Order: sequence, then structure tokens, then C-alpha cells
Amino acid sequence: MRIRLCSSSQTRAMLLEKAGIDFIQESVDFDEESIVANSPKNFVYQATLGKYAVNLKKFGYEEYPLLVADTVVTSQGHILRKARCKDDARNILMTQSGNITSIITCMIYHSKKQKIIDISQTDYLFETFEPEDLEVYLESGEWRGKAGACMVEGFCKSYIKEVKGYESTAMGLSLEVLQTFLKEL
Repeated sequence: MRIRLCSSSQTRAMLLEKAGIDFIQESVDFDEESIVANSPKNFVYQATLGKYAVNLKKFGYEEYPLLVADTVVTSQGHILRKARCKDDARNILMTQSGNITSIITCMIYHSKKQKIIDISQTDYLFETFEPEDLEVYLESGEWRGKAGACMVEGFCKSYIKEVKGYESTAMGLSLEVLQTFLKEL
């Protein structure tokens, strides 16, 4: 069975590929800037619902099941969005340095047989980031387009002191949850 991944994220595509899930990748953009939320979970839920609505309207779910996801990063009570520039990325990453960072992913899977909405969270306790390493990462530009400028599979990996939850959730798609439901089909 092939699904439609409604996301431009290469990381989400890579997760599906590694799991052996057949998919096509195409999506309609949704502007998250208009979202007003009182908590990170509420924000990511609203963003995912918005993405789901525009992609459902464009593609439906009859030909291929729809898979939509969004991720938000939070630390010290702040929602850490995608950085707009290098200085913004530095400030966002310094909020996480030496602290607990929660990465929350919401996904909606909709097929002819079922509709699943899941919100999963993975918590990381990071060591304090070394200034030299941080600057190399900032110069690389790999933080661009990443919620919280964070790459737990990249820069942040060597600074992980403790983790609670799935790495896939932190990478933008709760693969373990999705696979459970796909097996039931």
C-alpha cells in the first residue's frame, strides 16, 4: 500500500524509506504564522490540522492514504520555531543548551478504513553546547528549516545526556505509532 506524505521534509521521507513504507511525497503549504496557541501541544495540533485541511482539499484520501505531520520544539517554557537567521538560530539553541528540550510531533493519517491523530513527545536533556561546535553548526546552515534549529540526528546528538521517547518523534514523524496502525490494515 502506498501513502501520500504531505510534507516537504526530507527527514520524514527518509524515515518512511528506512521503514520500508511505500509513499509519494507531495504537499500543499500551510501558513502557521496565524496560529494562536496557549501551549506547544495546542500549537502543533492546530498546525497539523491546518496542513491536513489544505492537503485533504487538494488530494483527498481515496487514491492514497494521507499522512500529515508537524513538529514543535519547546524549552524553558518557550515554543522554539524555525530560526529566521543565524543569530536567531544561536539564541534558540542557547535556550536548549544544558536544559531539557521537548520535541512534540503531531501526525494525522487518514485512509478509507481509518483516521488517526497522534501527538507524541520526546524529551532530551542536553549537555551545555560547546561554543566552537555551535558556531560550526551555525555556519553549516543545517539548522535552516528545522523546528528549534535542532538536529538530534546531527549537531545535538553528541550533547544528549538523557532521552525519554522515540528518536523518530524528534525527527518529525512518530514512526513507531504509525507502524502499529499500518500493521492493522
